[in-house]
Amino acid sequence: MKYQLHREQQLNCDIDIAWKFFCDPHNLSKITPKDMGFVVLTQIEDKPIYEGMIIEYKVSPLFNMPIKWKSRITQVEYHKSFTDFQEEGPYKLWNHHHELIPNGKGVLMKDNLKYELPFGFLGTIVHTLLVKNRLNKIFEYRFQVLEDLFNREK
Repeated sequence: MKYQLHREQQLNCDIDIAWKFFCDPHNLSKITPKDMGFVVLTQIEDKPIYEGMIIEYKVSPLFNMPIKWKSRITQVEYHKSFTDFQEEGPYKLWNHHHELIPNGKGVLMKDNLKYELPFGFLGTIVHTLLVKNRLNKIFEYRFQVLEDLFNREK
């Protein structure tokens, strides 16, 4: 079964700052809960994001078991959006579209995620019991970290 997750957050910054932050794979570890053991394995040295870019990670999403995750950037529209697609990892499908929309208050950030677990009916049960809540907690954590980084009074 395919699932969707949608989140929006207003950020108090300009598009240049938002784009630079979200396009840097190393910032993913800043917005991912520490208990997930998220590590970027790919050596990326100030390269701008581009279609076809491969990024490899190590992550422990459940039961502290490390899993290798490999993403390909499948779409980039400079200062507007990009999409990462899981090529290897725990999901049958993971397609995450990031959108940044400048407005009078800064930048509206949108996450649109389409995902599916493997193992058919068993995957549906695991989603209900574990994955759905875990993903919601991850995105709630991201929301709080981004609030602190971009919206806290300085």
